[in-house]
Amino acid sequence: MRKDKEKFGYLKKKLLFCKPKCKKEQNKYIMNLLDIWMLAVALAMDCFTVSIVSGVIVRKWLWGMILRMAFLFGLFQAVMPLMGWLATNHFSEQLEAVDHWIAFGLLAFIGGKMVRESLGPEEEEKQFNPKNLNTQLLLAVATSIDALAIGISFACTGYRVIEQIAYPLIVIGIVSFLFSLFGYRLGVTFGKSIARKLKPELLGGIILIVIGIKILITHLMA
Repeated sequence: MRKDKEKFGYLKKKLLFCKPKCKKEQNKYIMNLLDIWMLAVALAMDCFTVSIVSGVIVRKWLWGMILRMAFLFGLFQAVMPLMGWLATNHFSEQLEAVDHWIAFGLLAFIGGKMVRESLGPEEEEKQFNPKNLNTQLLLAVATSIDALAIGISFACTGYRVIEQIAYPLIVIGIVSFLFSLFGYRLGVTFGKSIARKLKPELLGGIILIVIGIKILITHLMA
């Protein structure tokens, strides 16, 4: 009986000792709600731009076409980070010493790329049919490639279980869906000039860089 009590006391102390450590580890770099929504907006910028161009080309509101395109954009924007997270999460413990640098590097690279493209010379408009399903699938994949790297950064910033990453993925998908609808409407209503005035890639790139810097500073000052 005495041995059982001693054993129970030992286990209790051990659990009490480990609990705060685990909690701290799980919440080490978890983004707050504002960061998640800002990240979702940044990722939606490519969808927003492509939707504007689609609206300019089609020049009329087609519910079936735009709902399908917006759904595909939102779906791929949510699935790509999940794929990157699944591929990296199993190795995140080995990368713990440099995880914050990896997350910062990815976000800064993607953001810098978006800023550079927004400030560079405009390319000639490519002729494509936004109403075609194959075209929409290609556009959905092309605009979600950056989101794959975001999933890798999730694994490096403390997201260890699917429950933690579910909310950011849902937010990313919904925001991309809504921005696609809004962008298409702007394209139909205002035409080509709207894309040059808003500079959506520039805004998205700056947001990604700011989030990357915040992650890096948070770790270095911890």
